Amino acid sequence: MRRIRNAVVEGELGQVYAVDLVFHNAYGPNMGWARDMALAGGGCAIDLGTHLVDLALWVLGGPAVQRVGSRLYANGRPLAAGEPVVEDYAVAQIELEGGTVVRLACSWNLPMGRDAIIEAHFHGARGGASMRNRDGSFYDFVAEQYQGTQRTVLAEPPDAWGGRAAVDWARRLGAGARYEAGIESLVQVATALDAIYGR
Repeated sequence: MRRIRNAVVEGELGQVYAVDLVFHNAYGPNMGWARDMALAGGGCAIDLGTHLVDLALWVLGGPAVQRVGSRLYANGRPLAAGEPVVEDYAVAQIELEGGTVVRLACSWNLPMGRDAIIEAHFHGARGGASMRNRDGSFYDFVAEQYQGTQRTVLAEPPDAWGGRAAVDWARRLGAGARYEAGIESLVQVATALDAIYGR
């Protein structure tokens, strides 16, 4: 995703006008609290969708969220706004400052013939880029950039990313790092999620 973000920031795709994000998990949490709205605060959107929203806003430089529309389901049944039931399928459309539209879908326990489908597609006026998991993996990803019908591979497995984020965090903490202002971007992510839930 860092390679895709660089392509976006450097203008290689032109103005990004649309983003399509998917995180479907063939499993769902088996802890009782995760299915209790009062304890979990939400279902698949708060569990999986939060990563998608965070990813899109990070790649695009944190534009303001202007409008959010969503639909939540539990066991195939549409949920009424404010219904205290944890969703297992969610779709949302997020309109950002500057006109970019972000569409996302996420789910638990979706029958799809594999463990997971994880994808992020960025559509720009001059090109596109995508990241997707390989063969249902939670760990192996391919990143590509597109110009017309041409495709360039930016990254593919095996990628020794391992626990780099955790190691980096531990090193900074060990060196005395404290509050980091960048964490404030999570308020924007939480606000978008609240809008998905109609809160």
